[in-house]
Amino acid sequence: MVKEIKTEAKVSVGIEALWKALAKDVASVTPKVIPNLVKNVEVTEGDGGIGTVFLFNFGSDVPKMSYQKEKIVELDEAVHKIGLQVIEGGHLNFGFSSYKTTFQLTPIQEEETMVSVEVTYESQVEDSSMPSKTAKSVLAFIRSIECYLLNDAI
Repeated sequence: MVKEIKTEAKVSVGIEALWKALAKDVASVTPKVIPNLVKNVEVTEGDGGIGTVFLFNFGSDVPKMSYQKEKIVELDEAVHKIGLQVIEGGHLNFGFSSYKTTFQLTPIQEEETMVSVEVTYESQVEDSSMPSKTAKSVLAFIRSIECYLLNDAI
C-alpha cells in the first residue's frame, strides 16, 4: 500500500531562480548548500529530463547510508513540478520497496514561492519514521537553497 506525507514552505526567492537551483542545477547546488550531508552529486544517465539518474554520495552527517541513486520520473516545467524516485541504495536498503519525493513550486509574489513536497512510499517496515524525517530534511534543504540564492549565488 502506497503511503504519503506532505509538507510545504514559503520561501523568499522567485520561482524561476528556485526552479533552476532545484531542478536544473541540483547536481552542482546540492553539495554547496548541504556539504555535510551530500559530498557530491553525479549525473550518471540523461540530460536533465525525464529518466535522468543522479548518484548522491552522502557525507559524514548521514549515518548508515553512503549513497542513493535517484531518477527523474516526473518533470513538468510549465507548472514547476519534479519527482525523484529512489532506484538504488539509500532508503531502499531500509525496507522500502519504493520511495519518491515530488516538489511542486507555486509563485506567490515576484520574490516569493510556495514549495509543496510530497513523499510517497511503500514499506515492508511497519513503523518507520524515515518518511517524516525525509520531509523535514527536504524543508531544511529548501531553506538552505533559499539562503544560498539570497546570499551566495552570483
